Amino acid sequence: MALPPKEHDYYRNSPIGKRGHLNWPDNTAVAVAFVVCLETYEIAPPNGAFVPDNVPGGFGRAPYPDVRAFSVREYGPRVGIHRVIDTLETCGIRATAAIDAQIAISYPTLVDTIRQLNWDIVGHGWALTQVISSQMSQQDEIQYIQSSLATLRNCAGTNVHGWHGPEYGESSRTPAILAQNGIKYVLDWPNDEQPYRMDTPNGALMSLPLSGELDDVVCHWHRKVPMDRWARSVVDALDQLEADGQQNGRMLLLNVHPWLIGQPWRITFFREVIKAICARKNIWLTTTDQIAQWAEAAL
Repeated sequence: MALPPKEHDYYRNSPIGKRGHLNWPDNTAVAVAFVVCLETYEIAPPNGAFVPDNVPGGFGRAPYPDVRAFSVREYGPRVGIHRVIDTLETCGIRATAAIDAQIAISYPTLVDTIRQLNWDIVGHGWALTQVISSQMSQQDEIQYIQSSLATLRNCAGTNVHGWHGPEYGESSRTPAILAQNGIKYVLDWPNDEQPYRMDTPNGALMSLPLSGELDDVVCHWHRKVPMDRWARSVVDALDQLEADGQQNGRMLLLNVHPWLIGQPWRITFFREVIKAICARKNIWLTTTDQIAQWAEAAL
């Protein structure tokens, strides 16, 4: 029986056991990076905005103005991010901040702090409550991506090379539009443990797959995995990836959300994860920009 075709032609099927060897710097087994999402849950999204039914906020979706969910989410840039920063700083870890345009406008001092820490910055759309989907027209999507990137680049005072769509959202057009607007890599395709090339009509992109399974919101909020088990799962994953990476380098990109992981009772488990990662000798602790640059030269 013939397999149904993919609904895109951005990359070829490639079983990991059939690929060439991927070497990380100093022949380390695993590249590890953190992506910290700073995102806006709008009290009243604009008409026509696509908001997935399962977007978490603490109380479930309410008729607008949705003050409850907005307030739970706003804890992230007001409080939680500072605990996340302090935790990462204990090991001198540089992270990647996925920042949406409304956060960039509303929290300029936070963006300045991230710049001073020398973190990477990637685009994260306009708001969590405006997710890219096939419901958008092509022109609306082009305008959405162009305006959100222009706003972030202007507020951050730096170029932005990467993209993580809110809620991993894309349409079939998104990679091509991103490439046309100067994006070099995307984080929205959690289908691999190595970087891989995506070919678009507007040039190539590098896909750096986030670990969707270990995303703190997916794992803890949606799947109800206890935080201690989440922390143990990250360690278990690294054990396996290090073993596999002895033969062919692997990658672990951990996606965390300050509104959730920055809570005073959850940050303890994040500290455990950071301590366990920093004790490892056979990993490359890096950022997404650096992984993309290395992969561009290596693949």
